[in-house]
Amino acid sequence: MRRGSGLVCLFSRPIHRHSPRKVWLLGERGANMAARWWLWCVSANMAVALLLSYGVPSASAQRKKEMVLSEKVSQLMEWTNKRPVIRMNGDKFRRLVKAPPRNYSVIVMFTALQLHRQCVVCKQADEEFQILANSWRYSSAFTNRIFFAMVDFDEGSDVFQMLNMNSAPTFINFPAKGKPKRGDTYELQVRGFSAEQIARWIADRTDVNIRVIRPPNYAGPLMLGLLLAVIGGLVYLRRSSMEFLFNKTGWAFAALCFVLAMTSGQMWNHIRGPPYAHKNPHTGHVNYIHGSSQAQFVAETHIVLLFNGGVTLGMVLLCEAATSDMDIGKRKIMCVAGIALVVLFFSWMLSIFRSKYHGYPYSFLMS
Repeated sequence: MRRGSGLVCLFSRPIHRHSPRKVWLLGERGANMAARWWLWCVSANMAVALLLSYGVPSASAQRKKEMVLSEKVSQLMEWTNKRPVIRMNGDKFRRLVKAPPRNYSVIVMFTALQLHRQCVVCKQADEEFQILANSWRYSSAFTNRIFFAMVDFDEGSDVFQMLNMNSAPTFINFPAKGKPKRGDTYELQVRGFSAEQIARWIADRTDVNIRVIRPPNYAGPLMLGLLLAVIGGLVYLRRSSMEFLFNKTGWAFAALCFVLAMTSGQMWNHIRGPPYAHKNPHTGHVNYIHGSSQAQFVAETHIVLLFNGGVTLGMVLLCEAATSDMDIGKRKIMCVAGIALVVLFFSWMLSIFRSKYHGYPYSFLMS
């Protein structure tokens, strides 16, 4: 408060008058701030517009996507009703299997069924694949979650080139979302191509359980009936003398045949359904022995059966040479023949074992 000047507010500030220079600087600074604000607003509006245009699909785009998906599913269902395994060329494969949108899985068998390809395994695998597809098509749990398709090399060689595939048959699961992973390729050499094994693999990859229903096969009952008829006829003809039923040699031979069949892997073949052999599509070389200890070919089973039979025959000759009442010359011949058979076939058997179990250090005569 100043004297003689009345009441003055203690909180009032004196009014400063700026010079023209300062006023001009303040005006320029305000203009710059306004320009920056305007640019920021324009950039934000453009970013929001781009986000709405590309980041968030419009209702029309979503409807178009649903229409395309509905058309694809309808087309696949129509073809499946006519034939459980859909034959595809390159265009159908790219449009229905590779291109989105897709809410279904497709199990595709890549094969070569033409006669000039001479792929015996392809024909056997195709029969099992047809059984599996028919079991799914005519089951009560059939839905549009999974479809079965086939691409033949002569009808879709461009698909083989696109997938860098050089062997057949090959089974690949194309899932509803994403690309196929390593486990989506079926391990044919390990599991075999039986319909039951492929169904287990499909259940692991898609959670779709397929109960395999095979068409009735009357060959087994007919062979059993024929065998019983032969045995019954022999018993009837020899009804006056049943001594042959007590023949030790006959029962021993039958027991040896059964043991050789079981130890060579016949039951494994019956369960897994492996191919008979494998033919290299590039060189044409046929492999009869599988290179892995986890699998085998049918031809390999026959070879092992032959080698086991040779070793067994050699042991029988050695036993007969030691216990027989024949003259010494014949017994020597039987002994030499028995040793030769055991040595030769055991050496071959050990060489097969070494080829399957890599790193096995021991060998005998043959490596």
